[in-house]
Amino acid sequence: MSFATVFARASVAAVGLFAAGASLAATHYPLTLANCGAPVIIQAAPQRAVSLGQASTEILLSLGLAPRMVGTGVWFGPLPEYLRDANAKVPRLADNAPSFEAVANTAPDIVVAQYTYHVGPNGEVAKPEQLASLGIPSYVSPSDCDGKEVTATSNADGSRSQVFSMELVNKEIRELASIFDVESAGEHLTAQLQARIQAAIERASSAEQKPLSVVYWFSSTRLEGDPWVAGKSGAPGYINRLLGLRNTVDSDEEWPGVSWESIAASNPDVIVVARMQRRLYPADDVEKKLAFLRSDPVTRELDAVRHNRIIVVDAQSLNPSMDVVRAVEDIAAGLERTRAQP
Repeated sequence: MSFATVFARASVAAVGLFAAGASLAATHYPLTLANCGAPVIIQAAPQRAVSLGQASTEILLSLGLAPRMVGTGVWFGPLPEYLRDANAKVPRLADNAPSFEAVANTAPDIVVAQYTYHVGPNGEVAKPEQLASLGIPSYVSPSDCDGKEVTATSNADGSRSQVFSMELVNKEIRELASIFDVESAGEHLTAQLQARIQAAIERASSAEQKPLSVVYWFSSTRLEGDPWVAGKSGAPGYINRLLGLRNTVDSDEEWPGVSWESIAASNPDVIVVARMQRRLYPADDVEKKLAFLRSDPVTRELDAVRHNRIIVVDAQSLNPSMDVVRAVEDIAAGLERTRAQP
């Protein structure tokens, strides 16, 4: 069965699930949710939302909430094409983290954030208490809180005691849909994502072969320095379990720094490389990453490099988000190519 056929059938199933959820009850306010260990009280359906983090922005746009968005920040790359027109009407406060004043000046009635790094106990943009003092509730992605801890001894991405799964994303979609009183759109979106995942799994499993080992390179402060690569419990770990891949890095941290010598010792079959528009670090540039892999005395000898078993995906799709589905699709397609090579 072709991938197109599988996807078409899965999409039909998603439409059926949406129809079944079309009669969901409206939200009753005030609504109280437990979020990142604290209660969030929503007095009425928000009409002026600020989203900090591309994952949060994509969910709001996918729920049809662009008319209620007054600002965005923290971007990694371009949006999927089907969201670009809606996003073009939403003000971008900053490519990276906006200031607290920039957010407050939009007079939001909610701030939705992808990371506690931006809205949290030591939030770069704001602490929840700062926003609450202005009467602004805040909501942070469960993917960055549930079963995850950021400590002084870990890197900024933290470590996970609970393995990431799309259920965390589905939880966020459903909670945001409830906050904004668009529950039917939330059920439709989660059904669509599940249909796409199932289609990608069937595509990847169509070729029987031993499990391939893989390393995911997100970025690094210096090209010659230790790269930030995926640990076993974040979004790439979830992708590996779906597609039958084996991560060569055994760490609970989401993006630990690991030496190229250690990576060379494990000699992964496949390297997944993140592509992004962000330019905070030299290795944010995917072309510089690829050039380094093919020229460095250590990395150029890796089997994955010598046999061109390199798969490039958008960085945002390797973060806990609805875009993980896109990474599953892109890596499944890439595996078809890499498995055909020696």
